[in-house]
Amino acid sequence: MAVTCLVVMGVSGAGKSTIARVVADRLDWPMAEGDDFHPEKNVAKMRAGVPLTDADRGPWLRTLREWIVARAEAGESSVMTCSALKESYRDILRGSGEGPVKVRVRFLHLRGSHEEIGERMVTRTGHFMPTTLLESQLADLEPLTREEDGVTVDVDAEPEEVTDTAMERLGLEAGD
Repeated sequence: MAVTCLVVMGVSGAGKSTIARVVADRLDWPMAEGDDFHPEKNVAKMRAGVPLTDADRGPWLRTLREWIVARAEAGESSVMTCSALKESYRDILRGSGEGPVKVRVRFLHLRGSHEEIGERMVTRTGHFMPTTLLESQLADLEPLTREEDGVTVDVDAEPEEVTDTAMERLGLEAGD
């Protein structure tokens, strides 16, 4: 059986955590919340409304890749949330076929309108990302390319419906 990591990606407020949790529960795969892996200095920067640079994100992305590889070495498919805004970030998560364990890293890009995402960010509680950083995230966002293994799904429906659409388009079924 092939080992897969599904990275649920998109800007802050797109619903990554919600959708990733539903997918992980349906598939009975372990899930990692990418934000939990940020070093404190990154969190402090974002709390202060300062966008992260590529240099800030590099070590964080490599840590996420290590988690993906560890799950694969254990023979587990997994789900992870990560903004994965740029193709170069997704390249780090995919790795370059490095190491003895092969894992198929796929992407689920959650996409919503600027207004919808902004409204979600304003109404949510308990997250360090201020709405002022939405513009910088949207500016950095590079949609999936045709060569990348993934799909883009609009988040203009209820989470269960978004998850249904995503899993159908990814060809994933409970028990995979």
